[in-house]
Amino acid sequence: MLVAGVLGGVLLTTGCATFAEQPPADSWQPQEQLTPQAGPEPSVPGEGKPGGGGAGGGNKPTEIPPPDGCTDYNPTVIGTCLDTVAAVAALPGDGSDPTALVGERRSGRILRVKRGAEPQVVATIPVDGSTDGGLTGLALSPSYAEDQLIFAYVTTAGDNRVVRIAPGDVPKPVITGIPRGATDNRGALALDRSGALLLATGDAGNAQAAGDLKSLAGKVLRFDAGGAPAPGNPTKDSLVVASGLRAPGGVCTSVNGPGAWVTDRAATQDVLYHLELGKLLSTPAWTWPDRPGVAGCASTATGVLVVMSTAGNAQRLPIASDGSFSGKPEVTLDKDQGFGLLGGLDAVNDQVAVAGTVNKDGGQPVSSDDRAFVIAVGGGGGSGGPD
Repeated sequence: MLVAGVLGGVLLTTGCATFAEQPPADSWQPQEQLTPQAGPEPSVPGEGKPGGGGAGGGNKPTEIPPPDGCTDYNPTVIGTCLDTVAAVAALPGDGSDPTALVGERRSGRILRVKRGAEPQVVATIPVDGSTDGGLTGLALSPSYAEDQLIFAYVTTAGDNRVVRIAPGDVPKPVITGIPRGATDNRGALALDRSGALLLATGDAGNAQAAGDLKSLAGKVLRFDAGGAPAPGNPTKDSLVVASGLRAPGGVCTSVNGPGAWVTDRAATQDVLYHLELGKLLSTPAWTWPDRPGVAGCASTATGVLVVMSTAGNAQRLPIASDGSFSGKPEVTLDKDQGFGLLGGLDAVNDQVAVAGTVNKDGGQPVSSDDRAFVIAVGGGGGSGGPD
């Protein structure tokens, strides 16, 4: 992640974060357990859409009424009437009643969402969402239960940067000076199993920058909560642990799976990389020549789930015991199943994740869009870090 002088702390001067008060403890009411959203039967792309009650179009599932204003009757929905949910950070829990923080790309708002409650604004970060950037990455502090710190990747008028947000405080810069361009400003944030932060950055429209180790564009950066290179980085004084990205949509890790993964919209195809610290991201683990718009991802020991912001589906790549992919991607959530275009994704545990929609950014939004909802990850795993 970096070159030494880039970490000069430049305070945000365009606004401040505002935190809403947390609901009182005695307001909690038990909730019916959610069933994660998933397709009736997974199917391989190109071999027909999942439909009806299964791959063969058998019994139809119970029909869910259409949304009515901000009320959404789909039982997996936990947040409604949002705007372009490009980033998601699942809050700690057992997955039975998921709660998450979601980031709106264009507004810079971070909201707490939970089924049965109105979305609660936790913070607002000044962002420039006029390009594909804005607020595109979100992660919790490794000690979130104690410090309530949130990290966000944002685009400003002059750069892309990581900021840290504490309750009742203004956003504080952690890493600044990441190149900003007319395109390819999107990025993604995650924690690895050591507690370090991983950031995937776009090349800001300059393909040469992705291979230049003096630039923070088109890289995977690994750093601690203060923005310094994390212990274990291949080059001790550098934030950069991998290079070669163009427009990343997600980065995800697995506790007991094979390391970390990065999705990227490369020049000619969409790709999924297996992240190996210190190595160029040049040979994808999987490619999508049809360019479905790879976005957020979630990893377990038995598969990697990727959501798509152009095709509007979720695809799971099964992992064999030797770490290789054991088959073609399985469509586990189809665009026609009521959610449309998908953006942010973060795993709650090895079975359940929270996803966000981006229908207000080129899709066909319904009255309750954009939404956050629960989705099945499938297989064993969780959140962890690169080998």
